[in-house]
Amino acid sequence: MNMRKILGAGAALVLAASSTLAIAETKTVSIGYVEGWSDSVATTFVAAEVLKQKLGYDVKLQSVAAGIMWQAVATDKLDLMLSAWLPGTHGEYIAKYKGQVVDYGPNFKDARIGLIVPEYVKAQSIADLKTDDSFKNKITGIDAGAGVMLKTDQAIKDYALDGYKLQASSGAGMIAELTRAVKRNESIAVTGWVPHWMFAKWKLRFLEDPKGVYGAAETVNSVGSLSLEKKAPDVVAFLKKFQWESKDEIGQVMLAIQEGAKPEVAAKDWVEKNPARVAAWTGK
Repeated sequence: MNMRKILGAGAALVLAASSTLAIAETKTVSIGYVEGWSDSVATTFVAAEVLKQKLGYDVKLQSVAAGIMWQAVATDKLDLMLSAWLPGTHGEYIAKYKGQVVDYGPNFKDARIGLIVPEYVKAQSIADLKTDDSFKNKITGIDAGAGVMLKTDQAIKDYALDGYKLQASSGAGMIAELTRAVKRNESIAVTGWVPHWMFAKWKLRFLEDPKGVYGAAETVNSVGSLSLEKKAPDVVAFLKKFQWESKDEIGQVMLAIQEGAKPEVAAKDWVEKNPARVAAWTGK
């Protein structure tokens, strides 16, 4: 074989190797999440860390509004999202984009909204508020117009909580009131939901809602684009297994972020400390 042929064969090998490397380097997946939702941030960043470390993906994260997130996955502009509240909260979206997205099931079960109290209060159900003066006829809320606020207005009527006032605030304002009450061991009822980091910080529980004003429990699901299965079958396999065990598990990540850790740092720390959980999701 002459030198030109040897050099030509070498060049072909180099090009083939380069092409292989290029393909490996372009193994990417994009995920949409909602910045203002602590559970969306925690779940998305942990999943992204696992996909990077265990499956070798370059993960592109994009913060978007809920409606845009659904539209982007449905139109293949994003590969997936991990923040679909079903069947109720995002029921309108799943109906609108039926046949344009794939639901891979829940990554968190028993998501719910309602009235939340510290474990030490005597009241067990919403009806108990009617005869418990320690709450001072006040329920501490979040932003006016939020779904849980509208349901609480209805609960005040349905449970005949005469004299009770729903105090509109913000997520931060509600937490400030809860913090103050817990420090003083005082009774307080706040509008809230799970998953939320406050359950990792304090011992809290939902007041029972026998009238079902706040609706049934929901799940937070992982939803992908129609092309994801072909593009990244290993990611789909991961999504089918990826699920938080409890509100306390995801709460660890949410609380770390709430207390100042960057989401990517909190996620990496959790992944490093929970190899068995990650192995259950990936087999690695």
